[in-house]
Amino acid sequence: MKGEETLRWVSSRISTSLLALAALCVTSGICQQIEDPLAPARALLATGKLAESETNIRGYLSAHPAAAEAHFLLGYVLFREKKAKESLAEFTAGAKFRRPRPDELKVVASDYVMLGDFGDADKWFSEVVAEAPTDADANYLLGRTKFNESDFPAAISSFERALILHPKYVEAENNIGLAWQESNDLEKAEAAFQTAIEWQGDAPVDAQPFLNLGTLLADQSKMEKALPFLAEAAVLSPDNPTIHEELGHVYAVQQNLPKAQNELEKAVTLAPNISSLHFKLGQVYRKEGMRDRAREEFAVCAKLSGAHSSDKTPNPISVKGAKDR
Repeated sequence: MKGEETLRWVSSRISTSLLALAALCVTSGICQQIEDPLAPARALLATGKLAESETNIRGYLSAHPAAAEAHFLLGYVLFREKKAKESLAEFTAGAKFRRPRPDELKVVASDYVMLGDFGDADKWFSEVVAEAPTDADANYLLGRTKFNESDFPAAISSFERALILHPKYVEAENNIGLAWQESNDLEKAEAAFQTAIEWQGDAPVDAQPFLNLGTLLADQSKMEKALPFLAEAAVLSPDNPTIHEELGHVYAVQQNLPKAQNELEKAVTLAPNISSLHFKLGQVYRKEGMRDRAREEFAVCAKLSGAHSSDKTPNPISVKGAKDR
């Protein structure tokens, strides 16, 4: 699941930067001024029409197979379509005619993240950092990859470089906290999460530091301290089932069963195929004397477990008031 979190962040970050370039090209007329033959494909991409953009690029490549730019653009579109192997094939084809630029190599590295090949992802994110050492996002992404490789000292080092380049980079500080947590230095982890929260000021937008600090405190049985952080996380990201699961856990420990029920019902609604959520909700129903509803939840849990459903609740990364980041 660590890799899935990295992929979500990578995809959104790369999508934001490259789509911004595509949109600028279309709205400013730059593509037309320089007679960019891929302008129609970029326009489709900028509006999220991935299949149409792919078709347009393939049509162009059939007549211009040596066009590196077209291969790389198609590789990015295929990445957006979650076709990692096909995307890598296009970057390999394009590299015969031109070396990919750092932003393009980010997509190559991200394809390897999608495939769960963190060794190759590390190789290419490291190449990006070598070629563009002042790119804060590249250092962050390398840190996320090191984190997935369980090389937590190297991950922290990359996140710290990102912070030097981009002061008060909330995601980097939050991930330093995660790395310290995985290293079992809970005091440093708590301090990092708290810093990531403080940097957001009076109008926070990122729920992750609140969720991580709340969960860390709850794991130490500090339920009263955990509750306000988890509650704020729920305000910032109400559609995140992990937050509702953690709130349900805290309320259940506090024997506030109606609130535990409410939070776990929200979690189940948001992530209905996670067997562990149904089990936890069934336990709450049973404690409340709702035996029939408890049996129903345990039955769903057993069915999902038999189907080898994931028992890990998804933790979607989102920012309040933004569709992408």
